[in-house]
Amino acid sequence: MSTAAIPGAPLPVRTPGSRARGRHRRPERPEVPVGAPTLVLAVPAEATPETVAVVDELVSVIRGEQPGIEVVAGWLRSAASTEAATDAADRAEGEAGEPVEYSPVTDRPRPTVEELLVAAAEAGLPAPVLVPLLPGPHAYVGHLQQLAAQAGAVVTDPLGPHPLLAEAVHVRLSEAGLARADRARLFAIATAADGVVLTTAGGEDAAAAAGITGVLLAARLAVPVVAAALDVPGSVAAAVEHLRATGAQRPALAPLVIGPEVSAELLLAATEETGCPSAAPVGAYPTVGQLAASTYLAVLPALLPPPLEEEPEQAVEQAEAAEQA
Repeated sequence: MSTAAIPGAPLPVRTPGSRARGRHRRPERPEVPVGAPTLVLAVPAEATPETVAVVDELVSVIRGEQPGIEVVAGWLRSAASTEAATDAADRAEGEAGEPVEYSPVTDRPRPTVEELLVAAAEAGLPAPVLVPLLPGPHAYVGHLQQLAAQAGAVVTDPLGPHPLLAEAVHVRLSEAGLARADRARLFAIATAADGVVLTTAGGEDAAAAAGITGVLLAARLAVPVVAAALDVPGSVAAAVEHLRATGAQRPALAPLVIGPEVSAELLLAATEETGCPSAAPVGAYPTVGQLAASTYLAVLPALLPPPLEEEPEQAVEQAEAAEQA
């Protein structure tokens, strides 16, 4: 209750309410101590207009999910190469006599993971925590582990498999008209898929891990789901043929990719090779940012110094003072 409702109260004073109860209450946010390591969202791609838009939105989601986290994105492409490419483009356009157009989103330098690690060491800050922006196994994780070993940093596991990724893929399928948004609603979609190939990038290991998310997705859709690797020739086509051999008449592709880790050309090639409709990549779906934040928070306690234990005499004095009060 606020004192604004009390007659004669000088100024309204907001009083804290009790925590909501029930199974659907939002869990309390863990407190991130001052001086905690930075979360580096490690992006397995260069900074292009498409990838920057996705990653910037995910960074905003992480900050909204847990405001105490210091988060920044680290890229493959260095700031120096970005500036060199911009200068080269400027010279080419100047020679052609055409006006030069700039984009404030992509023209500013974007730091690489290596640059962020060096900057933290030079500033005397704790080594950042590297969270790969990937839904499963990928060769990029090995690259990050090499960088982390040199800098004394920590690399977390990828974001999946996880039920929240199955939710994100389900939403993308429903947005494309390839699945019901809610299985409990009894209505038909003429274009709904009766079998789904969950496509991912990262080779056979990534496809095997995606199979776990595929089981969760199949439970949501009530249709068979098989996983395939976009970067393994013939993998997606073989998965589609398997679904058709088991009775699927309208198979569809569902990319279990966030976006930066795979090119749009590779996704398009899979669609053209199989003749199947495809949903959009997961992209900046909010649960991806939530997963990145929770992955960081899971490793954070092991990186923080243990709390100082109070001296026995000090603890006794504080207890006596509390009793007298």
